Amino acid sequence: MIASLPDRRPLVYVVDDDEAVCQALAFALDLEGFAVEVCRTAEILLLRDFPDRNAFLVLDERLPGISGLEALRRLRARGVTLPAALVTTHPKPALRSAAAVEGVPILEKPLLGDMLLATVKAGLSLAD
Repeated sequence: MIASLPDRRPLVYVVDDDEAVCQALAFALDLEGFAVEVCRTAEILLLRDFPDRNAFLVLDERLPGISGLEALRRLRARGVTLPAALVTTHPKPALRSAAAVEGVPILEKPLLGDMLLATVKAGLSLAD
């Protein structure tokens, strides 16, 4: 019997209710050397135990049920300090302000170029 080695790649949690977006982001991040865990709702994310290794949260703001920002607030209240980014379209000033208070950048959809990858790498201190 061959024992599998633990995955030591940095982990990115992608939280989005759009299956196509999840698949595309997971594929792109995997190609860049990240392990990816997809959650379709914030409620599913909140049930997770978070690793002791490098991990990053990519949270869609407009989720059914709990929003991405509210999920982040709940995680912070539990002591989870993983770096994160909110993904949304046309963020209003109130959301920008609330995200700034939480110290989380907003990435606007559509995610073009290497914006997401650069944000994840910076959050994990893996910049080229």
